[in-house]
Parts: sequence; C-alpha cells; structure tokens
Amino acid sequence: MTSENPDMRASDAERERVAETLREAVAEGRLDMDEFEQRLEATYGARTHGELVPLVRDLPVPGGVARPVAGRRGSSVDWRARIGGIATSAGAFAFWGGFSRQGRWTVGPKFTAFAMWGGGEIDLREAHFAERDVVIRCITIMGGMQVTVPPDIDVQVNGLGFMGGFGEHSKLDEEPEPDPESPRVKVTGFALMGGVGVERKWSRAEKRRRQEERLRLADPDRGDGPGRKELG
Repeated sequence: MTSENPDMRASDAERERVAETLREAVAEGRLDMDEFEQRLEATYGARTHGELVPLVRDLPVPGGVARPVAGRRGSSVDWRARIGGIATSAGAFAFWGGFSRQGRWTVGPKFTAFAMWGGGEIDLREAHFAERDVVIRCITIMGGMQVTVPPDIDVQVNGLGFMGGFGEHSKLDEEPEPDPESPRVKVTGFALMGGVGVERKWSRAEKRRRQEERLRLADPDRGDGPGRKELG
C-alpha cells in the first residue's frame, strides 16, 4: 500500500477508515490485541498519510490510504460520520403547492410527508440521519412525490398505490449492493390518483469522483498537472 503524497494531512474520516481496517484485522486473527492497540493509538495520533500507510501496509485493504474515506463497494460515503445528531426536519406538507428537502439536512427517525394537489421532493443523497433506522411515510392525493436515495443505501419500499403508483426505479448501469454501514431506510405510505417514486441516483460530487476514477484507471498518467511533458 502506498500514498502518492505522504505529506498530505490526514482527515478524521481517513483515520477512522484505517481504524476500521485494524478492527477487521484483529477480528480475523491477523493481529493480536497488543499490536492492534498499538496501531490503533498510532492511527488516532497520525497527522499525515505517510504516518497512516505503515499501519495497514501488511493488511488487506481496498484502495490506498490516499482515499481511506471511501466506503465499501466503490462509494466515497463515510456513512458512520453521517449517522447521529438532532433532526432538522420531521415532516413536510404541500397543498396546491410543493415542498423540497434536499442538500445537507438531518432526517429524523420518522419523517412524514403529505401532498394534495401538489408535489414534493425528498433527497437523501447528502442528508445526515439522526438514527440509523429511518421510516419515511409518504401520503399523496392527486399529487406526486420523488424520493431520491444514494445507490448504496439500504432502502426498502412497500407503499400502496390506488389509481396511481408507488415504487422504486433506477437508471444506473450498475447497481451496487447496499453498504452494510449505511442507514436502513423504509419508504412506505399511500398514493391516491398520484404517485410516489423512489429513485437510486448518485450525487453530482459522487458522479464526478467516479468519472475521474474511471479516467485515472484508463490513463494512469492523466492528472499529472500542466507541467506534464509530452513525449515524441
């Protein structure tokens, strides 16, 4: 395991990702308790990537320390850092109008949304969660609601549609499995002569990160900066 910039300052999320690798290693018997405690103490005291690298160099780790914040199965989301806190919204209401919950907000353990002759948007891609288990109840009458979730979140949809629809859809070419550290979201409710749709969709930042990663893997020399010399 290597880091392209060992002098780069390490973040709290990166230290926590290395600590998780150490916990998995001791659980699998790769480290004894004494060595685990020593490495764990060094992890939380590390200031740079160069100090983190030796702590997991001999352990199986997906990716490198330069990106230890990356979640499992290709996501960059650190779900543990986004669970916990005080809810900023527990519900939404729309009558002959609309509502929107998006960006960085904190979802309560129970969120109830109602729309009549109107519509609403509930976007969880950048949201935080007061608790890990979340129930989102959507009720719409002659209206519509859109619930947008990250593709790697654990979500269940079991609402009822009458003369309307209530279901989940995705336009992704590749559907990742739910991250075991993600919140467990249950979307339920009722749609009468209207619809509730749950869509799995990456955020813009995650789309850009994944595109850059694909380009980097396709061309390892890409991104060396304006000073890169052309050969030939």
